[in-house]
Amino acid sequence: YLGVGIASFAGEKAGENLAKLRSQAQKLADEMVERGELTTEEAKKLVDDMVSRAQSPQNATVDVAASPTLTEPRQIEITDDTEQGDTSTNALRQQVADLEEQLRQLKKQ
Repeated sequence: YLGVGIASFAGEKAGENLAKLRSQAQKLADEMVERGELTTEEAKKLVDDMVSRAQSPQNATVDVAASPTLTEPRQIEITDDTEQGDTSTNALRQQVADLEEQLRQLKKQ
């Protein structure tokens, strides 16, 4: 339930932020139209583009939250250490043991 609540809250916050963005973009576009920098059609397109760009990440988040959860855990492969490289592992262990013995002998001298 917590995950659904968090997803719902995130969706609400994103909607609020999107509304604020639309309002701010509209004000900016209106000012640019008043100054003659844009036509009304260009301003409308600018606002729509800004809002659609802002909605793109929001849609990805909602899709992830709305996707059904897996009913089973995913399968993973667990390999046994003794299956692979058993001879090389034993050779390395023997080499370490030999080096430890050499070190002991050097410390005695």
